[in-house]
Amino acid sequence: MDQTKIGSFIAQCRKEKKLTQMQLAEKLGITDRAVSKWETGKSMPDSSIMLELCEILGITVNELLSGEVITMENYEKTADENLIALKRKDENNLTRNGIIAILYSMALLIGMMVCLVCNIAISGALTWSLIPVSSILYAWAVSFPVIIFGKRGILTSLVSLSAFTIPYLFVLSRLTKAPAVFSIGKVVAFVSILFVWIVAVICMRMGNSRKLTALGIIFLSAVPLVFIINAILATMISEPLFDVWDMLAVFVLLILAFSCFMCGYAKKKGLLHCRK
Repeated sequence: MDQTKIGSFIAQCRKEKKLTQMQLAEKLGITDRAVSKWETGKSMPDSSIMLELCEILGITVNELLSGEVITMENYEKTADENLIALKRKDENNLTRNGIIAILYSMALLIGMMVCLVCNIAISGALTWSLIPVSSILYAWAVSFPVIIFGKRGILTSLVSLSAFTIPYLFVLSRLTKAPAVFSIGKVVAFVSILFVWIVAVICMRMGNSRKLTALGIIFLSAVPLVFIINAILATMISEPLFDVWDMLAVFVLLILAFSCFMCGYAKKKGLLHCRK
């Protein structure tokens, strides 16, 4: 696949539809900078929005990947070539992500080994080093799926986050000999993980076309989260239910939510300036 040719074809189809880069970006729920990168051949449209992009431009995916209008005589041959090119691209991406994942894992392993060796050299036994080691293992388990699979690994990372957070807090409480780390942490972690899942559902349901609205809902949803966590801490460790910093946090969240809703509404109504 020739990215430069594909980019020029996208620009040509966009202009035929009398759309600016900003207008096309708004329909897809992305930035106009991303559209500009496509049209200059610096990047390719993500597979998750290819169908929507083709529908807007009035072309087929086969034509998009070929960078030209295809006649019926050449359609089958071109489709096979594009499928092979896409498969090769996916394999290359997986190989690249695999290399990054291996380097990432090795870096974390070296970090763990340094902690263990220093601990034994200084104390003659494994004591404090188990805390960073357990933390590194937890971070690896949560982040590894995203590193190797990209966007497709987000759901797996969320499952890992849900499965390993409370056991990690239990191990951490035993290593630090601080029972409160587990007794308080597990409740706060449960509420926080539930919120993260709510955020994931909002993003999946709203899709690319309403990112600003989704972001506004997320900021708004964070307001009750602040109250719930404060209520938990007030009950368990006698912290004030609400202080000036909490008020500031809620105020900022409301401002951010309002700004996202207003920008989303303005984009929907075409009130924002559109660049060519």
